[in-house]
Amino acid sequence: MKKILFIAMLHFSFLSLAQEMTTSDALRYAIENINGTARFRSMGGAFGAVGGDLSSININPAGSLFFNNNFASASITSFNNNNNSNYFGTRNKESYSTLDLNQIGAVLVFNDKSGSSDWNKISVALNYENTNNFDNRLFTSGVNPYNSISQYFVNQANFVANTEFNDYQYDMAFDTYIIDPHPSVPNQYVSNVSPGGNYYQDYFATANGYNGKLTANVATSYKDKLFLGINLNAHFTDYVLTTSLYENNDNPDNPNTQPTVRNIVFDNQLSTYGSGFSFNLGAIYKATESLRLGASYESPTWYNLNDELVQDLYTYDNVNVALGDENRYYGSPIFIFPTYRLRTPSKITGSATYIFNKIGLISIDVAQKDYSNTEFKNTNQNNFRDLNSQMNTELKNAYEIRIGGEYKIKQFSIRGGYRFEESPYKVDYAMGDLTAYSAGLGYNFGENRIDLSYSNSHRNYNQSLISSGITDTSRTRIIQNNVTVTYSINF
Repeated sequence: MKKILFIAMLHFSFLSLAQEMTTSDALRYAIENINGTARFRSMGGAFGAVGGDLSSININPAGSLFFNNNFASASITSFNNNNNSNYFGTRNKESYSTLDLNQIGAVLVFNDKSGSSDWNKISVALNYENTNNFDNRLFTSGVNPYNSISQYFVNQANFVANTEFNDYQYDMAFDTYIIDPHPSVPNQYVSNVSPGGNYYQDYFATANGYNGKLTANVATSYKDKLFLGINLNAHFTDYVLTTSLYENNDNPDNPNTQPTVRNIVFDNQLSTYGSGFSFNLGAIYKATESLRLGASYESPTWYNLNDELVQDLYTYDNVNVALGDENRYYGSPIFIFPTYRLRTPSKITGSATYIFNKIGLISIDVAQKDYSNTEFKNTNQNNFRDLNSQMNTELKNAYEIRIGGEYKIKQFSIRGGYRFEESPYKVDYAMGDLTAYSAGLGYNFGENRIDLSYSNSHRNYNQSLISSGITDTSRTRIIQNNVTVTYSINF
């Protein structure tokens, strides 16, 4: 790939990038996984009224008040993704695993034992977590009986924006013989891939990166009955997606006056990086010594994001071309696009926990997030108008339920959890509902503790091989199996 730096000028229109950007790019940041400590994960993240865990403050900031002492923890997680795809009847499997230090934090607890104030406890916490681990790998292949990927380049050439990036897409496709001017319609272009269908296509994608959150938490309690907390969150993201799309066809040659393209390889590497800010508010009310009720609000996250893109295009075994042009290659510069903003939706959570004689508990959280409020912005709001309108129409107010339980036997704790999250789409063709199960063990040494969790989740997707031109998708089921170990200490 060429390493020429291409810096977009101020007049560069973002319309062409907006055409490439899709709803799934926004959902990458709007949807958060259940990560964090092993105890938190083993109970399905149902901690809105439980507290006493550093990951619980991400659900309800008041949860930091349920520590009895100063406390710190660190967590390591093994992330494993198994992707099963089906593209026009051809099935493929791909798996990918990584190991990550995904949580580290501490809380300081201050008790006022003088009795001079009803506000008798304050907690201050600092916690870092990877809210999303993007590491994944997908392979899908099959024979498409209808559409060639060359239609993507036809669309780009016929696109009326005439931006520098759009013009580059045209140059790349024209130079590799994928497109030619329409024989009778001015300023329009047609594909040089032989018609007739039966195009073998395969798609390989590797994703790397994370979405991290650093949380500063303060909470206080009133008469040990009402617990209030606030978080200020700094978000960091770094995401790299590398894709390679291949197509082959053996249909009859085009007429001798028109080139015939047999094989196409289209490589892309997209890097997205940036930062954001959000806040949380939360309250927990101790109705009785056994029953706690919680409510919390998570603000939108306001991101500033940057994209860099590199593309390579190859065609080979071309027919009806000049001698020596049977194989053609066109490599791109690095396109650096203007900074843009993304606002993810806010979230409201209601929680309840019942504690059984201090040896067990059961907890339930119900959360609501309106994904239709997701919005892209930059200096020219019209650049994202169509995409924002599309998200407002296609996405919905989705609900999530988390149920968790814990039972203590002397120094041991046994835990289990269940999580169900609705698809953010009104019609869940692009992304289905998520279902997850989890279990875990803990052992308390007195001053320190070690916890282990296992979680399994699955969700179905319809994966597009290219952003426009063809609507055919690969049906993909992503199964995640994660193991987390957390070491905690009172100090």
